[in-house]
Amino acid sequence: GYRTISWDALAALWPDLGALEPTVAEQVQIDAQYAAYIERQQTDVAAYRRDEALEIPVGLDYAAISGLSNEVREKLTKVEPRTIGQAARIDGVTPAAVILLLRHVRRLVKQDAA
Repeated sequence: GYRTISWDALAALWPDLGALEPTVAEQVQIDAQYAAYIERQQTDVAAYRRDEALEIPVGLDYAAISGLSNEVREKLTKVEPRTIGQAARIDGVTPAAVILLLRHVRRLVKQDAA
């Protein structure tokens, strides 16, 4: 985890910080406060980009994916997206449906690899 230190304690260790403009000092403190969240978000974005390129097997039986609405199944069957990213961009395909599809395709990939 991250350890915290107050701005005053940090400035005592590094006197040059006292010369910063108040608005700059405030922004540095805000950036430091949210650094862990930003790092996690960047990790999530990288994972999404990997997942977005994951190929969907040709002729995938969308009826086999429990939890998908009939409307989403119909749209996926009609459009036949080649990747998870393409599926996510289909109008009416919800983020929850994309996650269900992603999990299903990952399972199939693992089964094929075994």
